[in-house]
Amino acid sequence: MWKKILLGFAALLLLAAAFVGWTVVRPVLGLASEISPSPAAADYAEQDDGRVSLPTPLALEPRAFDPLKNVYWGELHVHTVESMDAVLFGTTATVEDAYRFAQGEPLRSPGGELMQLSRPLDFVAITDHAEGFGLRSRCGESDLSLVERANCWLMQTPGFTTALFLLGRQTRMAVEADPTQPAGGYRKRPRSRRQLADIPICSRGEGGPGRCLRDSNASWARYIELADRHYEPGVFTTFAAYEFSPTLEGAGKHHRNVIFHGEDLPAHAISSQDVDNAIGLWRGLEETCTGDCDFLTIPHNMNKGWGLFYSRHTWDGGTYGEDDWRLRMQREPLAEMYQVKGASECALGVGATDEECAFEQVLEPCEQGQETGCAFESSFARQGLQIGMQLDRELGFNPMAFGFVAATDGHNANPGDAEEWDFPGKVGAASSPALRRLRTRPGQPPHSQILMDHGSGGLAAVWAEENTREAIFAGMKRREAYATSGPRIRLRFFAGWDFDAAIVDDPDAVAVATEGGVPMGAVLRPEAGREESPTFFVWALADWMSAPLQRIQVVKGWIDAEGETHESVHDVVCADGLEVDATTGRCPDNGASVDLTSCEAQGETGAKQLRAAWQDEDFDATQGAFYYVRALQNPTCRWSTYDAIRLGIEPDPRVPATIRERAWSSPIWIDPPS
Repeated sequence: MWKKILLGFAALLLLAAAFVGWTVVRPVLGLASEISPSPAAADYAEQDDGRVSLPTPLALEPRAFDPLKNVYWGELHVHTVESMDAVLFGTTATVEDAYRFAQGEPLRSPGGELMQLSRPLDFVAITDHAEGFGLRSRCGESDLSLVERANCWLMQTPGFTTALFLLGRQTRMAVEADPTQPAGGYRKRPRSRRQLADIPICSRGEGGPGRCLRDSNASWARYIELADRHYEPGVFTTFAAYEFSPTLEGAGKHHRNVIFHGEDLPAHAISSQDVDNAIGLWRGLEETCTGDCDFLTIPHNMNKGWGLFYSRHTWDGGTYGEDDWRLRMQREPLAEMYQVKGASECALGVGATDEECAFEQVLEPCEQGQETGCAFESSFARQGLQIGMQLDRELGFNPMAFGFVAATDGHNANPGDAEEWDFPGKVGAASSPALRRLRTRPGQPPHSQILMDHGSGGLAAVWAEENTREAIFAGMKRREAYATSGPRIRLRFFAGWDFDAAIVDDPDAVAVATEGGVPMGAVLRPEAGREESPTFFVWALADWMSAPLQRIQVVKGWIDAEGETHESVHDVVCADGLEVDATTGRCPDNGASVDLTSCEAQGETGAKQLRAAWQDEDFDATQGAFYYVRALQNPTCRWSTYDAIRLGIEPDPRVPATIRERAWSSPIWIDPPS
């Protein structure tokens, strides 16, 4: 009797084990084999990099001091082996490797692909996650407990661990939809932060959380030392920096990169384990970054912040007060307009209607009750700028007058690697080689698929007198900076009352505009008695390694007497001698095309440079407004098309085969008297 019962029980256990193995272990092992570094060589053998024609890399060309300013190219958001998520995706390259890569040296991705910039960067900030500083410092010690050893294994073993994380992420961080909530509005909810004592490696043993804090500080001190060691004034500028990374449901982002300047930097990198929200971050930095120390913060992936970034609420469920808004105004002069995880300018169907808002739009507009995984009204820079004008009416100052930069957010220690033909993916061996970037996984939403969710990232451009920490940091603070989707398009934008349309033919146009107006990032105040529009002068030069320019647009946002905000988009100059259509307000198509078998441009259309002097026919000197520029190239191949060529297959029809690369200037604000 008992024997039969035991045999039956054993059979049930075997069936249960088989079920778990089939439903849980099998998919984990299958995914692990697709994203682990060890089998990547076999996938890399499937592609032929010789099928893609690449430009010859160039050396760095230092520029002399210029009072009218040079443009400097940089990266303000990149990760190395010091970031735990980078380790789990197979990255082994160090902070030192990243600095060398930024200066032009080649590097291999975790999937075996060669990575190299076509031109070195002028400046860089390495921004590993502060939450992981020092956590693996003890993992090589011999006296760890079994729990600590298991924790270390989980923190530094790619493959199986990464597969568990990816498969469980959507379920683990899901939020049940509430159909009573309106579509696209941020829903305030309380959250609590994880602390060092909650991490097994920090919760027991001699010293506990205090030991982990000391390890974190030692790791941060090394970051500062490495940034100083690689800084070469006039040639290559480095900033000590890190990423502040609180968690958000549904793999959302509410992160900020913290960029420092000065000699007396804080001894501790404040993370989301220390403070409850961004206000706590700014206050903590104000207390610790004193004397010869300055800082600014740059939010990224507002598009995936589920409406939180430009809401009136904090991550932990609080609400901004006037002092909090002032702190944000002082410390957050820039936002990351574009990076690997999509564009954060605007989204079709979410308060915007112009067609260019579809550029690398990775999320669809929210449906009623949806709280994650969609495009929210307060998730995009253009809406943020409009909300800033509304707050200006309430507070008497604008806490959301921010400029634009772009970045990669690469996790391969490859700062600035934003060119479509050299895109190795963001996440180590999970996105390299090409076969892994193009592979889609059943059961995962589109915004979790690399093919649909990832662009190649972009670059930050700063106008400064010279390539030094002082000059570039000052340029970022005054918002005389702009974003590109990768190409090095040179872009200048001024507004003023004391120059006119003749400036487009003036050989000293920049000097005239500087003397008679204000540059991107600045505020222009209407003069008493003036009713007419200022002149907006824009000058763009194409990146000769990419494609010619097709057109320039001015995007306007304004607030009316009732406090309602509005926007409009104006094409102001077209390439190839074409004129803006008076009915549509758009440049006609110039017929530019691309051979998808080689990614070579077809025909001779487009312009090496475009200039325009534009006045706003609907200008109202009593209305607050902002204006920013988009400079658009002729179409070129998207990274996925280059990968299709490498693999000898057709481009995937689920994504565009070509894209129109671009640059976005920081805005100029019109601020009328109260």
